[in-house]
Amino acid sequence: MPSPARSRLRLPRGRAADAALASGLFLVVGLGTLRSLIGAREEPWAVTSANWVLIAVACGALYFSSRRPVAAASVAALVTAVYYVTSAYDGPLLLAVVVALFLVAAAGRLHAAVVIAALCLIGTALGTFRGNGDVNQVALFMLTGWFVAMITLGGLRHSHLARARETEERAATRERLRIARELHDVVGHHLSLINVQSTAALRRLTKDPAAGADQATEALGAVKDASREALRELRATLGVLREAGEAAPTAPAPGLDRIGELTDAAGAAGLAVTVHRTGHTGPLPVEADLAAYRIVQESLTNVARHARATRADIHLVGEDGRLAITVTDDGRGPAADPARTGPPGSGITGMRERARALGGDLTAGPAPGGGFTVRATLPLARTTATEGPRR
Repeated sequence: MPSPARSRLRLPRGRAADAALASGLFLVVGLGTLRSLIGAREEPWAVTSANWVLIAVACGALYFSSRRPVAAASVAALVTAVYYVTSAYDGPLLLAVVVALFLVAAAGRLHAAVVIAALCLIGTALGTFRGNGDVNQVALFMLTGWFVAMITLGGLRHSHLARARETEERAATRERLRIARELHDVVGHHLSLINVQSTAALRRLTKDPAAGADQATEALGAVKDASREALRELRATLGVLREAGEAAPTAPAPGLDRIGELTDAAGAAGLAVTVHRTGHTGPLPVEADLAAYRIVQESLTNVARHARATRADIHLVGEDGRLAITVTDDGRGPAADPARTGPPGSGITGMRERARALGGDLTAGPAPGGGFTVRATLPLARTTATEGPRR
């Protein structure tokens, strides 16, 4: 018997959510307009057929609301106005405009939502004052309330999402600054000492190799002690940053030449992984090679842990001085776990910060045909540690 966590309905996301919204709205409006197909005729069948096309267009426009919210709302409002002017059956098509206004405001286009709502109200008011008996002043007042409520709710949602993104960015910035301060405090003093002692030893050997040998030996001994102490403290600092139980690395930094190890490990976990390479994908600069490896590693880890997928495809495309990484799976998303507590993981945030640190970018989200996709772009030119992330 399946557990409640696995049998729970999972809401669609991405393009599937847009299609579900448009289809659901068309169903509701269609049910409210069925009287135009049954009973006594109040208009010719040709007009009724044209009006049903208008209903389909107005509802279908919302399929594009996540990508072009203002355009979708404008089409829905215009088609709805034509429908109410030409139809003898006043169905609930106005719901398409109400929903579209919410989506425009939720996308942060508050001024556009106000303009569209104002034009709709002005058009409705003109019809009311010219003697339209279907809409009186009370209905006009209630319609205004609906528009104001939807725009307000959409604006609040946009503000909530913006605050969440800002909080995530501040947390990532604080984490980078904390690590930078710790590493500076740990190795800065010792590296300065190494620089001073090695410079002094070189100067003494250059001036008088015989007489300065003893002093140079003493200086080099100090360099040896300082470098050993710097390495010890650096290991200690990195040990604090590592997760509990994570061993210190003894091998060179990994790169895409070891991607086979990742696919083999994923295969052992029951995930079929295919790697596609196009263009120049190696050898890469060390920092880009490491970042690419870690992004692929984290992506496959997320797929294995959360996606409930059977396969994943990795595309590596190197061209125009940049490396494009795409990891796509066919998963259904995480199953709800009532016993799970605590904040969500930061894997995607970590991958995004790796890409930004090199001057690249990373996006992650549901794939149009289902599953999940991670896309990253890394410049192959070497970058300096002082360069900040692109905004």
